[in-house]
Amino acid sequence: MQLQGKKIGILMEGDFYEPEIFYYERRFKEEGAEVHFLTRLWGQPSLTFLGHEYRAPFEVHESFEDIDDAELKTYDAIIVPSGMVSDRLRWTEDLSKLPPATAFLKRAFAEPGVLKGIICHGMWLVAPAPELVKGRPVVAHNNLHGDVINMGAIFTDKDVVVDGDLVTARSGGHCHLFAHKIVELLAAAD
Repeated sequence: MQLQGKKIGILMEGDFYEPEIFYYERRFKEEGAEVHFLTRLWGQPSLTFLGHEYRAPFEVHESFEDIDDAELKTYDAIIVPSGMVSDRLRWTEDLSKLPPATAFLKRAFAEPGVLKGIICHGMWLVAPAPELVKGRPVVAHNNLHGDVINMGAIFTDKDVVVDGDLVTARSGGHCHLFAHKIVELLAAAD
């Protein structure tokens, strides 16, 4: 169990890619990590989201909006999954402010001790704060090639790219490679 004592937060919303989310749920726990699925609860005690492929339900009880900076530092990794999750999370009531999920991600980027993982269309959540990836080598879904370039990042044609405290991966179909790299990096951090 390489991740005993490690804490991983995974952002969550509807229309998630079930094979990816279920893989993370099991893989990280299998290594001993404490896994937290985080969303915007809109004042509710929990929300149930439906997956994209099979409409599988997934219940989330924790809000990233309740996490202050001290608690954020207790996380070893924050992951933005593939699919439509990030598109749904980047909605904001007030266009003059960052979407709450992007603001949370920006706070995570300010913590070098927190590994940031972004896979596939998860890069959409970065779009309102492109300075987070500007000048950094990343990969995203091929459909986001232009988006990555417009954010000022360096599109790198690999399935998984590591740049210090940032791990990016091409697609939800590469979630196993992405998760293995996160496990490897977190285990080596001790």
